[in-house]
Order: sequence, then structure tokens, then C-alpha cells
Amino acid sequence: MDRDSGPRVPEQRTPAPIEANGADDAVELRFSVLGPVRAWRAGQALPPGSPQQRALLAALLLRDGRTATSHELIDAMWGDEPPSQALATIRTYAHRLRKVLSASTLVSEAGGYALRIERDALDFSVAQELAAKAEKVRAAGDPGQARMLINKSLGLWDGEPLANVPGPYAENQRTRLEEWRLQLMETRLDLDLEVGAHAEAVSELTALTAAYPLRERMRELLMLALYRSGRQAEALAVYADTRRLLLEELGVDPNPELSQLQERILRADTALAAPVEQHQAPAQLAQPAQLPATVPDFTGRAAFVRELSEHLATAEGSVMAVSALAGIGGVGKTTLAVHVAHEARPRFPDGQLYIDLQGTSTRAAEPEAVLGAFLRALGLPEAAVPDTLDERSALYRSTLAGRRVLVLLDNARDAAQIRPLLPGTAGCAALVTSRVRMVDLAGAHLVDLDVMSPEESLQLFSRIVGFERVTAERQSSLDVVGACGFLPLAIRIAASRLAARRTWTVSVLAEKLADERRRLDELQAGDLAVKATFELGYGQLEPGQAHAFRMLGLADGPDMSLAAAAAVLGLPVQETEDLLEALVDTSLLESAAPGRYRYHDLVRLYARSCAERDETSEEGEAALARLLDFYLATAARVYGIERPGDRLVDHVGPTSLEGVVFADRRRAQDWLYSEANCLLASARQATGARRLRLAADLLWAAQGLAESGANSKLYELAALAVRDAAHDAGELRTEARARVSTTNVHLISGRYEDADDEARIAAELARAVGDAVPQYWSDNDRGIIAFNQGLYEAAEEFLRRASDGARLDGSFSSEASALCNLSRTQLALDRVPEAIDLAQQGVAIYERINHTLRLANARYALGVALTQAGRHPDALEQLSEALELFEANRQRLWEGTAHFRIAQVHLSARRAARAAQHCEQALAIGCIGGDRIRGIVLITLGRALSALGQADRARVCWLEAKSLLEAAGAPEAEEARALLSPLSTL
Repeated sequence: MDRDSGPRVPEQRTPAPIEANGADDAVELRFSVLGPVRAWRAGQALPPGSPQQRALLAALLLRDGRTATSHELIDAMWGDEPPSQALATIRTYAHRLRKVLSASTLVSEAGGYALRIERDALDFSVAQELAAKAEKVRAAGDPGQARMLINKSLGLWDGEPLANVPGPYAENQRTRLEEWRLQLMETRLDLDLEVGAHAEAVSELTALTAAYPLRERMRELLMLALYRSGRQAEALAVYADTRRLLLEELGVDPNPELSQLQERILRADTALAAPVEQHQAPAQLAQPAQLPATVPDFTGRAAFVRELSEHLATAEGSVMAVSALAGIGGVGKTTLAVHVAHEARPRFPDGQLYIDLQGTSTRAAEPEAVLGAFLRALGLPEAAVPDTLDERSALYRSTLAGRRVLVLLDNARDAAQIRPLLPGTAGCAALVTSRVRMVDLAGAHLVDLDVMSPEESLQLFSRIVGFERVTAERQSSLDVVGACGFLPLAIRIAASRLAARRTWTVSVLAEKLADERRRLDELQAGDLAVKATFELGYGQLEPGQAHAFRMLGLADGPDMSLAAAAAVLGLPVQETEDLLEALVDTSLLESAAPGRYRYHDLVRLYARSCAERDETSEEGEAALARLLDFYLATAARVYGIERPGDRLVDHVGPTSLEGVVFADRRRAQDWLYSEANCLLASARQATGARRLRLAADLLWAAQGLAESGANSKLYELAALAVRDAAHDAGELRTEARARVSTTNVHLISGRYEDADDEARIAAELARAVGDAVPQYWSDNDRGIIAFNQGLYEAAEEFLRRASDGARLDGSFSSEASALCNLSRTQLALDRVPEAIDLAQQGVAIYERINHTLRLANARYALGVALTQAGRHPDALEQLSEALELFEANRQRLWEGTAHFRIAQVHLSARRAARAAQHCEQALAIGCIGGDRIRGIVLITLGRALSALGQADRARVCWLEAKSLLEAAGAPEAEEARALLSPLSTL
């Protein structure tokens, strides 16, 4: 249950004993002062002793092993008024502590006492070390790691330090430790902003500035966090509130840093924008003898350049350095390798060798011929070159012995081709590029090269086309590099075409590349062509591999799981895995994680063009239907696990595939959210009666994604696509079900008129085809819509009808949902006891069927009713439990809505700081109901801030609320206008 105890960041909890390093840690003593003074041995708590005994222990612990004299300890415990037997008392306490800790731990020396413990045995020392390490890591340029370390340090606190320990020393130390904790929090919040977590930081900073109103650094961080969150007016209002407070309380102006920040916000200083990743500029290029010339417009790849260069540097030791660089055709392997080789040239003063091994052609270079060329390049006469491969390889290694030579083996076919070409001697190094990962090349440092980042891609495009043309059409330029899939070869081709055509604008090229069916044909210039590059790899595939490559490319979605791929191919999982791993080895497919595979965008287009050429349309339709069938079977199983007692799974169409079987609820939920983008993409591309039926039912089974926040927009696009396709195909049953899903997405976004239209049509179509579930679901939705439009009697009628329909169908979950919504309607009609009773009925049903996901919604409804009844502790209990369930079930938008309701309870109970904190969390996460609910949250936040004396920021919140609510046509706009009235009392 939520308690009124000031800021809750970080969350306080009872820590486990601190763990240290070493073999005897299990029997070591551990101590805590960042909270109650406690001690453990081997994980078992030791008797704490009297408050005075704990005061003695604290005084010794905080001396970092130094001896404290008896006089110092007396002064620490009693100050200027020690008891007459103070020295004897000190000795008694020390004797008791020694019995608990051991004589070797608490020692007597030099007329005093000292603790002999390891530094990491005390939580305060560990916290100090973590903070110091964080400072070093931050200075080294890793704010994310520094943030994690600071959070670990803060996590060691367990409430007030030295809690309930008496004496002047403890009081002074409490003040010091609390100040240090605040400094750590400021550092952590500064790091939050540095890594771009500004929206999340606003909530915490709002609470902290309320708890520590005169702490200007926190005000400064809050202003910056608000500014970076797009809330400039609020940021400036924070300054105005701070200035007024400082004048009233201290008679001073804000510090220079705060004033300067206000000025920078006023002029929209671009340096205040959220930090972006800085890319290291490539170093100056060198000109070796045998290496190909590096491209003059080499761009980005800083991390790869650094990684490869560092590995090449190991050749100066006792081993030969070999780096094997793999990646899709056109990704820039050769360009990168040549660039790195040029940079590494000073490390290899005895020469650099280069050969294109033609690994993708039907006539790859033979190692014997390559070795002959290398030996001649190293100065051996033709007559000295042996005839056989073994002899040439041996002579090659002997010739390189004691020399420092770099060998660049470009476009290798496989490991067997390059093994004889490796120098094999310390001081030398080899760089290998290939479309195949050299997993069987012993000792090689393997590097997988991915496409460029968007920033790098735009920079490369600009260097070829010209910065002026790109700056003039930045968005079109971003569209071009995006259409190129950030593939360097494709970007280079597109840019070269544009550079050669001065009459073209960038937008003309972007329009040409927007057509996916012609994109590969457009990406060719002279002897450079993306399609030709892919064809080289495709031509080397075996028939089964080529078929898998074509069929898997038909499915939309960012990637694909192994199980889903097996469904597409209609093959066993093991056989499918063998095919996919073979495609990964050829770099035509990528393995983003174990068991997950993806195409580069342009490779997918090529795979589809091959499928259109070599597969029948019936085969393609069947493959995509199997994929939808697999997703529906698995999603329905997840739905049944998450929502026991809900009959939806009995109403979705039968599937031919079993889908994935889950060991527990958590794994089922993990599957749904990890597959969200893929299954929604599959639904969105559905055509034809069978696939549309499967897609509509899949949207039902995966409806939790609509309320997740992260997946809501993709769910909406899929639902609209299925609805429109079903309507065009005349599939009435499928259209009715799809319209139930579109009703839901409109409801979540607060588009009530659109939602009502969808729900009405869904009910009409469902009645026409005799489909029961869409009828009572639509009644439930129309009840929610009428409630939000202020039509409470109509809402009551719809919801009672929905409850009756669900009960007749035996769908307990839907009945409970209608009852909880009916509870809200009764509240609006000022029937508070009835509202509480209905919500309690909903809670009871969900508990009986063990439906924990929707139990959160029932507790939420009950919490709202209890709030209106003025039963604040009970309301907080229900809403806090609802919040925990929403978080556990990843319902982000409901999580934000629960924070808003909790804020209302705190505000009603006159806990303004807590109310403001929860409002900020609601704004950062988002809420069910779109702009209307956001406006209501801002009204509540403004009321809380006003109660905290932050009148200027409150007014900014109400202004934004008024704008949002008026645009939404919401009745709450009148409340915002009243609050902004000059006559209103703030």
C-alpha cells in the first residue's frame, strides 16, 4: 500500500547482506549503516543490541578502521553531557560487541577501540566505491554504465541512515550521509538526462523539488528535463516559481547557473537538445603500396575501425593477428578492410599484401596462384617459387618470419581457401573479408559487419551528392537512405545517380525508390548494381536453401522466429534450422539472436522477386496462411493462459497447427510481446478469405497488444488494414470481428465518435451473420463510449445488455468487464454504494476464475469508486494492487492511468507532492483515453503544483490542459478555464 512518506525514489527496501569477493565470503561479517545499524554473519542477522550499543558500533564503523579513543567515543555518544560512568559504560558496550563480533574483529588499542573488517563488508564503503567507479566510467565516456553504478550505490540505502541511533555523532553523520545521498541522486538524474531519459526523470524531479524546494540543482535539472520533453513553458515556469520562492524564503536571486539556463531556454539554445551519439571521425588516410586506394568519402564505422585496429595491434606481441570480416554483399566489407589496412600501415613497415580471392564467382582464386604472386611480391625470383601448394605455403611463412607484414585477403570463398595464405608468424597480421562467417578458422577474431546507422548513411550520401542539395531536402534525403536500407553500396549507387543528374532533385530520386517493386532496378549505376551483388550469393545456394530463401522473404515483419519459419516452410524445426543457418553463413540472412532471423530490406525485396519468378502464387499464399495459422494457434493459447474463464478462445476459428506450448504464464506473455511486431505485420498483409479470417481472429487473441503502449500503433494499423480488406472482399463475419478491434483502438486513443461508428457497424454485421461475441463486446464498448460522452443513462443500458449477453454465452470475463464499466456509470449518476457493489462483483468473478490480467481493471474500478466515497486508504490499496498487476502484465497505458488515479487519491488526501509525482509518471507513460485524459491529468498536476506553491508551473499545466480538452470537445475544458480565471483561487 502506498504511504505518504515523501519522494519514493529510489524505492526503499530491506537489503540482503552485502556480498563481497573472496573464498571465505560465506562466513564474513557484513554491516549496514545506510539505514538501521545492523550486522550479519554468514547471512544470519546478529543481535542489534541496545540503541547505545548500536551508537558505539556506528561510531567505529564510520572511522574506516581507524582507532577511536575512549574520549572520542564518549563525545560521540553523549556530547557535552556524558554520564558519570561513561568510560565504564563504553567498556561494557565494547565487551558485549566483542562477544557478538569476535575479539579479532573488535580490538582494543592505544586507549581506544577499532574494528578490523574488510572494506567491502560495510554498505557505506561499497556505496563509496560504486560512486567513485561511476565517476571514472563517466569521465571515460560511458554515461550508461555510470548511471547503472550510481543506481547500485543508491540501492544500498534502506531508509534513514543510522536510523534510531542516539548521540550527537550519529546525528551529524545522518546529516552528512543524507546530503551525500542527495548529491548521488542529482548525479544519477544528471546521467538520466545525459542518456536521454528526460521524460522519465520529470516525475522523480517533481517529487524531489517538492521535498527539497530550496535545492537549486534539482530545480535546474527539472527545467532541463522538462525542456527536453518538449515542455518549454513549464521549464520557464519552474524558474519563475524558484525565483519567487528564493526571494520569499532567503531574500536572494537564483544562482547564476539557473539564470543562465533560463536564458538559454528562452532563446532555444540548440546545445540544450537531448544528447546524441557522437561518431568518431575517421583518421587521416594513408597510401600503401599494394593495397587498393581507399575511397575518399569513407564515412563512419568508427567502432569497427577501432575494434579491427586494436586487434591488428596485437600482432606486435607473440601471436599472429587474424580478423575475419563477414557481412552481406554491398555492406562495405572491402571498403572498411582497406581503410583499416591503410590506417594500420605504420604498424607493418615491411609491407602490405592484397588479393581479391573472387570467392563469389564460379572461378575463385586458387591458393597456389595467390601464393606465387605473394612470393614474387615479397622479392623472390620466379625460379625460386616452388610448384606445389604445400611447398609454396611453407616458403611463404619462412619468408615472412621476422618481418611485419599485413595481408588483406578480400572476398574469400571459405576458410579452406585462405588457410594456406595466412602468414602464421608473430608480427604479421591478416584481414579477411567474406560473405561467409569463418567460424571454422581457428584463432580468428570474427566481426559481423552490419549496415550503417542513419546518421552515417546521410553523411555518406551528402559527401557524394553535395551537402547543399541534401540540406535543402533533408527529409527526402532521409527517405532515400532509408529506401536503400542503409546499405553502403545502395547509398553509393543512389548518390552517384543523383550526382550525375544535376536537374534531378533529391525528392525525384526518393519517389523512384519509394516503389518497392522497382527499387532494385533503380539501384544500379554503370557496372554497380545491388541486385547483381545479391545474385552472386543466391547463385551459390543449394535448391532447398534457395527455396527457403524465397519463401521466408514473403513475410512482412522485422524478423522471424525459428518456429514461425518452420510454419512458413512446412518443415520440422530441426530441418528448418539447418536451412536458415546455412543462409546465415552465406550472409543472405542475419541471425539477430539465437533462434531469430531477419533479412536486410533490400535482400528481402530480392528474395520476393525470386519468389515471384520461381514459385507459384498458390505456394506463396499457402506459406503465409500457415504463418497466420501458427500465430493464431499460439496467441490463442497465450490468451487462454492469461484470461482463464474467457470464452474468446472458443470463438476463434480452428487452426491446423499446434503453435508453441508454454511451461508457464510468464513465458507465454514473453512470447506475445517478443513476437508482437511480427504477428501484427503478418495480420496487416493478409489478403483472401482464409488469411483475413485468421488475421481478424489473431487480432482478437492478441488484443492485449492494443493496450500495451509500445505496440498500440502497430495494432491499430493492422486492425484498420484487416477491416478494410475484409470489407472490400465482402467477408461480413471477418469485417464484424475486425471492427471490434478497430473500436478498441479508437477507444484507447479517446476517439469516441469513430469508436461508436465502428461498434455500431460491428454489432449490425454480427447480428446479420449470427456471431454472438461481437454483439455483446460492441454493447460493452458502446457503453464505455456513452459514459465518456456524458450519456450515462444510455451507457447504463448498453452495459446491462452487454452483461446479460456475456452471461448467456458463459463468458464470465466479459460479464465482469461489463459490471466494472457499469460501476463507473453508477458513480457518474451519484450512486456510490451501487458502484462499489458492482466493482466488487467484478473483482469476485475475476478472482474466482483466476483472471489476474483483468483483475487489475476490476481493482482499478473499485479504487475509483472508493475514492469518490472518500475511503482514501481503501482506494489506495485497490489502485496500488491494480498498478502492480498492470506492470506485471505489461499494460503500459493502463499503468499510466492507474498512476493518474492514485494521484487523485493523494490530492484528495492533501498529499500534493505525492500527487504531483504520480501525475508526472502518468504523463511520461501515457494513459488510456488519449488527449482528453492527458488534459485531465494536467489539471490534476496543476492543482498539486499549486498546493506546493508552484503557481507559475501550475498555470502552464492548466493552459495546456485547456488547449487539449477544447480540441477534444471534452466537458472538462470548463474546469481548466475556471482554474485559469483571474478570479480563481490558486
